[in-house]
Amino acid sequence: IPNVKIFSGSSHPDFSQKIADRLGLELGKTCVKIGESVRGKDVYIVQSGCGEVNDNLMKLRLMINAYKTASASGVSAKDKSRAPISARLVADMLSVSCADHIITMDLHGFFDIPVDNLYAEPAVLIWIKENIPEWKNCIIVSPDAGGAKRVTSIADRLNVDFILIHKQRKKANEVDRMALIGDMTDRVAILVDDMADTCGTICHAADKLISAGATKVYAILTHSIFSGPAIQRINNACFEAVVVTNTIPQEEKMTHCPKFQDNREYIPLSIFQMEYFPAWARQDLVALL
Repeated sequence: IPNVKIFSGSSHPDFSQKIADRLGLELGKTCVKIGESVRGKDVYIVQSGCGEVNDNLMKLRLMINAYKTASASGVSAKDKSRAPISARLVADMLSVSCADHIITMDLHGFFDIPVDNLYAEPAVLIWIKENIPEWKNCIIVSPDAGGAKRVTSIADRLNVDFILIHKQRKKANEVDRMALIGDMTDRVAILVDDMADTCGTICHAADKLISAGATKVYAILTHSIFSGPAIQRINNACFEAVVVTNTIPQEEKMTHCPKFQDNREYIPLSIFQMEYFPAWARQDLVALL
């Protein structure tokens, strides 16, 4: 790819390096002050919406502006944002920062400039088929009505059933009541969600599914924020496995969660990497990137 440059923000350099390695490119040198010429190049900036979110967003805006000023042909921000309420505001901020194109992963939101929203679904399907022996007897579960489209798509691809959980919140990050819509008796439950913050919803949902007759419960999450009591809740929950993508770095969280490290048979944490995919999937993903 002769006319493309990839640069990493400070939020998740390991993820940026994996993208560059897969495409056979070297990461560009930058710290807002650009360390090489980008004149006439198509510039891609990788910055995850995690950690110090406000700082990382501001750094992304500064980087976009710096590359445009340095005469880059086009600037695409590859943003792993995960905040549905503020997504429109973030979209507007990136647009006025002169980004030409946005690439996201499982994002809620709207942009006034071209956007490619990539999905974790291909990775989810592969992991389910290769790691859950009883997957043909599973039910794909959405922990809320907002994920209905996501779980129906996965269920259709696997040719299995799906159900929804209706929830009511007392306030942000605190679930008041949950109602299971569907029959879980003697079935394997696979909870699928785009993000998990304090994990109150998915842990409450797991208890509900076991009470309803599920034999096992798995959770598959795209963006794993795991703030506050999340790790403790997961450790105490009835999950067979919790699986996340690598859009957010998890090394620090794993050091604070003994069951991720010392008792993998109870709750293994699997970080998807592109090397995990079979050849046909890797080619499709590289084409998208």
